[in-house]
Amino acid sequence: MPGYELIGRKEKKAVSKLFDEGGVLFAHGFEKQRKKFHVREFEESIRTFFKTKHALAVSSGTAAIKIALLSLGVKPGDEVITQAFNFIATIEAIRDVGAKPIICNIDETLNMDVNDLRKRITKKTKVIIPVHMLGMSAKIDEICSVAKKNKIYVLEDNCESVGAKIDNRFLGTLGHVGILSLDFGKIITAGEGGVILSNSKRIEKFCREYHDHGHENNPAYTRGNDTRRIYGFNYRMTEVQAVIAKVQLSKLNFIIKENSKRFKILEKNLSNKVKQRYYLSESRPIYDCFIFFVEQKSLRLKIIKILQDKKFGTKNIPDALKWHCAYYWDHALDKNEYLRSKKTMEILKQAISIPILLKKSLKDYKLLIRNINRVISS
Repeated sequence: MPGYELIGRKEKKAVSKLFDEGGVLFAHGFEKQRKKFHVREFEESIRTFFKTKHALAVSSGTAAIKIALLSLGVKPGDEVITQAFNFIATIEAIRDVGAKPIICNIDETLNMDVNDLRKRITKKTKVIIPVHMLGMSAKIDEICSVAKKNKIYVLEDNCESVGAKIDNRFLGTLGHVGILSLDFGKIITAGEGGVILSNSKRIEKFCREYHDHGHENNPAYTRGNDTRRIYGFNYRMTEVQAVIAKVQLSKLNFIIKENSKRFKILEKNLSNKVKQRYYLSESRPIYDCFIFFVEQKSLRLKIIKILQDKKFGTKNIPDALKWHCAYYWDHALDKNEYLRSKKTMEILKQAISIPILLKKSLKDYKLLIRNINRVISS
C-alpha cells in the first residue's frame, strides 16, 4: 500500500506540534525560535532503521539521484548504465549532470539483466544504476560483482522498494550509495522527499554540502559566515516534510506486513495458466503490487476491466507504461538506446500489476482473484 493510505491523526498531530514548538519550517539555524531539528532527527531515524553510517534527507528522490551521481564524480562525457524498466527521473538525473544514459534490458525479475549489463560496459562507464522496481530486488550482488571487477561505482535507485531486503540486508545500502523516495505514491511518504544512504564519509560530506548551496555548516562560524569549498544547489528537505516522514517511517514494518497478507492471497491462488513475476528466494519484497503476465491481448483487457470495475485499477502497468519504459523516451535518449528497449517493452506489454491497498480487505483480494481465475479459465 502507498503510505498516503495511512496519513491521519498522528501525522496531523506531528505537524501541529511543529508549530507549537515555534513553527520553524527550515532545517537550519533559528535556534532561539525552535525546540528541535526534525530533518536531522529523521536522518538519525533512517540511519538506525537501515543500519547505515550516513543518511541525508533531500527534497526528492530525483534530487537524490542527481546529487549522488555528482558525489561519485560523474561529469559530461561519462556513461551511466541503467535499466529500461524504470521511471524517467533516473534518466533525467543522468542527463542533468551531463552524462550519457546507457540502457540495459530487464530479466525475469523485471530488473536489470546482468548478462546485458556486461555488454553495455565501456571505458566511459562511470556508474551503474540498478533500479529495484515495484517492490522487488534486482540481482544486486551479481551487479556489484560485475561493477567491482570493472572498477565502476554502483548507485542503487531504491525509490520503489523502500524497506525491501535481500539476505536480510536492506536494499539501498549495498552499493557505493543508495537513494530512497518519499513521494506521494511510495510506501512511505512526506508528499515529496528523498534520502541518500552511504557508508562513505567522503560521499556524505559532498552530498550534505552540495544539497545546501555548498554550506559546510562549520560549527566555528555562524551560518551567515559559514565556510565553503564547493558550490551547490538547494535540494533541502523542510521540517514539515520531516515530521511527517518520521511518523511514516514508524509505520513501515506494519505496512509491509499488511501488504504481504494481501500479496500472498494473489500469489497462492492465481491460476497456473499464467506466469507470475519472478523474485529472488533470498529477498524480502515490500509486496506493494502483484505482477503477472497474460500473452493474449483480449484476455488481458478482460482482466484489466475486472480491476477497474472492482476499483482496484492497475499500478503503472499498463496505466503508466509510457512513463516507466525507456522505449517511449525518444525525447531523452539517443535512438539506439530507446530502440534497444523494445525487448523490455514487449515483456511489459504483457504484464498486469495489481496494487496492494490497505483500503481493500483480505476478503476483497480473495474475491478478486476468484473473478480473475474465472475469466482465465473461461
